[in-house]
Amino acid sequence: MSDTTTGRQIHFMLLEMGTVSHNNYGLWVHPENNRHRYMDIDFWVEQAKTLERGMFDALFFADVLGVAAGFGGSTDVALREGMHVPIQDPFLLIPAMAAATKHLGFAATGSTTYEPPFSMARRLSTLDHLTKGRVGWNIVTSYLPGAAANFGMAPMAHDKRYDRAEEYLDVVYKLWETSWEEDAFRLDRETPMVSDPRKVHAIAHEGEYFKVMGPHLVSPSIQRTPALFQAGSSDRGRDFAAKHAEGIFIGGYTEDILLSHVADIRRIAAEAGRTRDDLRLFAECNIIAGGTDAEAEAKLADFTKLASADGYLAHRFGSGMDLTKYGRHEKIEDIVAAGGPGADHIARYPFPPGFTVGDIYEDAARLDRKRLFVCGGPARCADEIERWADTFDLDGFLMRQFLSPGTARDFADFVVPELQRRGRYRTAYEGTTLRENLFGAGHRRLAESHPGAASRRAAQAREAAEDPV
Repeated sequence: MSDTTTGRQIHFMLLEMGTVSHNNYGLWVHPENNRHRYMDIDFWVEQAKTLERGMFDALFFADVLGVAAGFGGSTDVALREGMHVPIQDPFLLIPAMAAATKHLGFAATGSTTYEPPFSMARRLSTLDHLTKGRVGWNIVTSYLPGAAANFGMAPMAHDKRYDRAEEYLDVVYKLWETSWEEDAFRLDRETPMVSDPRKVHAIAHEGEYFKVMGPHLVSPSIQRTPALFQAGSSDRGRDFAAKHAEGIFIGGYTEDILLSHVADIRRIAAEAGRTRDDLRLFAECNIIAGGTDAEAEAKLADFTKLASADGYLAHRFGSGMDLTKYGRHEKIEDIVAAGGPGADHIARYPFPPGFTVGDIYEDAARLDRKRLFVCGGPARCADEIERWADTFDLDGFLMRQFLSPGTARDFADFVVPELQRRGRYRTAYEGTTLRENLFGAGHRRLAESHPGAASRRAAQAREAAEDPV
């Protein structure tokens, strides 16, 4: 790669979860892994400080609301492997980390399927105030059958979940963007007046799924609407993400699929009137870094000894196909052709012809076969990161962890300086909010092309008509 600046800045977030094992299974027993401390607030504060030293955009929390029970026909594997259980509420971890940092953003996953929008809007506005504008929301619709059971609901069909999510977003935009005018919160000691009643409005929303009067209980925060993330991979999910999200996570089981998904998202967003600069596209990556290639390769060999195939398979097929029902010799194409529970899920994976159940077991624990994987010293890692960003037209990456805090620490120590030398990574934070981390100084609020901003403009027009100057 050239030493000169040849491309745009590459963004990085660290993928986290308030649990022992997240995405890399078996490695929690490694003597240098601190995942066993996940219930200790000091663990999270240390993690946040490491990320801010490495100038990450944000710490990004995934979350689940149920235990996966597809693999093995029960929750036993998930419990034994610590696969997303036990797990903490990610929203409650953010304030302590925010108090120990000044620039790092924090994004948390919250479902539109089980919680009313009014309480979600209140929680996120509160966090945006407390963090001085460093909060984001990863919008999910929740698919685990166990999650539905935990909330006393029947599983909701895929498209119905997205219908509900569309109305959910309409409600929270009204609460965040229209309920309080910019100067409604006064704290005027002379009048005295806390808030101007003329400038605080009910939203009076009535729809198919929600009836919300308002007004919003929280005055406008720095960002008003938190930075919005989404990771829908279905056709409906990509449409939803391209319309609403500012940070979009792109998946793809092959490089060709990843490239096509990126192009598809950019096309849909443009058709919705959003510009290229309104979006940041991220893909998940796996980086094992060291001071030299040999040092990193030794880490890979060490990690591979501990990798648990059962954990990876329970994660991949936890809501669908139970591979333990089949012999190791059975071909995946025959299982898919026979149909049955989970067949459509496993069919999404581009397994080569003749691939067997045994091949899946062997492949699952091969860390070096993960998508967007690199293991090496600073130059090798930076070369691959640049190739990924430029080849797939990505703005950044969501980095998985092998060890905590080792993965993030090694990236900060070895890879960040090399990317900075090449002009591909920030040398200082652009502003003070998460949205500014993503889009640059001064970008604290939703872009004008965003539907949430359209909701705000419509409310302002109504207010002007009701109270003409």
